[in-house]
Amino acid sequence: MRTTKADKYFSLFIRLRDADENGLAKCCTCGTMKPIKEMDCGHFIKRQHMATRFSEVNCATQCKRCNAFEQGRDIEFAEFIDKKYGGSALIQLKLASRTVKKFNGLEIAAIAAYYKEKAQKLAIEKGIELW
Repeated sequence: MRTTKADKYFSLFIRLRDADENGLAKCCTCGTMKPIKEMDCGHFIKRQHMATRFSEVNCATQCKRCNAFEQGRDIEFAEFIDKKYGGSALIQLKLASRTVKKFNGLEIAAIAAYYKEKAQKLAIEKGIELW
């Protein structure tokens, strides 16, 4: 099942959620501030684990260096999640990642539509122009 649109809108939502009113977001692992267009949606539990792929707790804005070139900086990412959501969040994410989740086409379409709408609302609320 192709998740391209769902991934696109989920990623946009995460970056908008973490952005300030100027469209800048802070990398959750190194603290770098950049425009959301130049940032990634980092996943603590990697994307191949479908049960956590679209988890808002599992994801945060990361700079491209930390996310791609430094393999997500898992230790710092875990510390970020622990501080933001509490230690039980890490346990819940790790347990969820061990479950098998398969999305059908309707579920993926619903996820895409849901996060597209949430992203558009956030962009309007924060006054951020989307590209």
